[in-house]
Amino acid sequence: MEPNTFEVHDPEALAQARAILNASESPADWAKAVVEAVRRNEEWRGKRCINLLAPEAPTSPTVRALLSSEIGTRAAEGHIGRLNRWFAGTKYIDEVEALCVELLKLAFRCRYADHRLMGSMLGNMAVYHALTQPGDVIMSAAQPFGGHSSNRVDGPAGMRGLKIVDVPFDPVELDVDLEAFARVARQVKPRLVVMGMSMTLFPLPVRQMSEILAEWGGKFIFDGAHQAGLIAGGQFQDPLNEGAAVLTGSAGKTFSGPQSGMIMWNDPALTRPIADTIFPVLAATHQVNRVAALAVSAAEMIEFGKVYMAQIVKNAQALAKALDERGIPVLGAKRGYTRTHQVVADVRQFGGGLEVAHRLADANLITNKNLIPSDEPKDWDRPGGLRMGTIEVTRLGMRETDMETIAGFIARVLVENEAPAAVARDVEDFRLPYQTLYYNFDHGLPPWMQ
Repeated sequence: MEPNTFEVHDPEALAQARAILNASESPADWAKAVVEAVRRNEEWRGKRCINLLAPEAPTSPTVRALLSSEIGTRAAEGHIGRLNRWFAGTKYIDEVEALCVELLKLAFRCRYADHRLMGSMLGNMAVYHALTQPGDVIMSAAQPFGGHSSNRVDGPAGMRGLKIVDVPFDPVELDVDLEAFARVARQVKPRLVVMGMSMTLFPLPVRQMSEILAEWGGKFIFDGAHQAGLIAGGQFQDPLNEGAAVLTGSAGKTFSGPQSGMIMWNDPALTRPIADTIFPVLAATHQVNRVAALAVSAAEMIEFGKVYMAQIVKNAQALAKALDERGIPVLGAKRGYTRTHQVVADVRQFGGGLEVAHRLADANLITNKNLIPSDEPKDWDRPGGLRMGTIEVTRLGMRETDMETIAGFIARVLVENEAPAAVARDVEDFRLPYQTLYYNFDHGLPPWMQ
């Protein structure tokens, strides 16, 4: 690399890619290198690893097929309907998109829904553009307590020019300090309170916070990126029926659909500002293949969501308990560890989240580093926590006893200091029989549930 240049990506990874390109002058060989990298990822990550990433969920065979379908080459700009489209020839696309909207309404028991946003962060951006002006005050959770960057100064909230005040949190109970919140909120009178929690273990006091905000016309926004499937499956709180004005969410994660964003609301007065923000501000020719995949994911959630999400939570609680019993401290122990798909461990004694996540990856156990309440700003890159999720292992048909086995693998690496390569062989042997994805129309429920 030339001196005095700046590159955000890892220089060694880019150098390796350049070396691959320099080894041949054939574009066909370059394309083959990409295909082979995808194949290697599918073989290792898709078949031989235990994936415990909380933001990831494998899509069903039907959903995956729709993502590569012909309709994905078609453009659909604007709202649904003949008069609303810029292009002619969209009658079947209108049918697909209308089905998606109505299925989302059914899944989330709401009056309005939109399907066009590329990700849940864009859902939050839509809220900020539609419901605030630069200089307005909002409140959101700080990142060491689980807050997400989309609602902080380094994300869409900051880009909108909003003044951001922290929602007070109890670091022991891992919950909003309602007394302190009421005091601060009544002082600064935020236009919005946006709770987007990337470390999400327990329900939030939506009703109580919404009642406080109503004193001056403020609105509560629930960023359900991680909890959307749990909400739709009835295994978590129901924010729109507890006072939230808007629910944003990811179609991935617990909803187990394509990487995509969703936004839901009930108040017809919000429809025009939200719709006008989605189109033409944030979305033009959105990907119709993704919309079709989202629609089928919503249908799967309506059919299987209750039992699927219930098992996700049971597995998370079982994994957390088993880790704690093996000497790996888990947050929220006094409250039963978790009410979601997530388990968050304090791994400072084992070297911290960054070091631990990479050691476990060498053992074919995929997790991620995570900030915890005891962390400080200097710990951003090397936080003390480790976050795990039970979405993928649940969809593969695993249950509570399997979580004890997985906790044993993790403890062998962290507590017993076994070589990750030795553990990786046992992980692979355990994982290889689990290759079928359940809780969908392709394969139904796991055999042990039938």
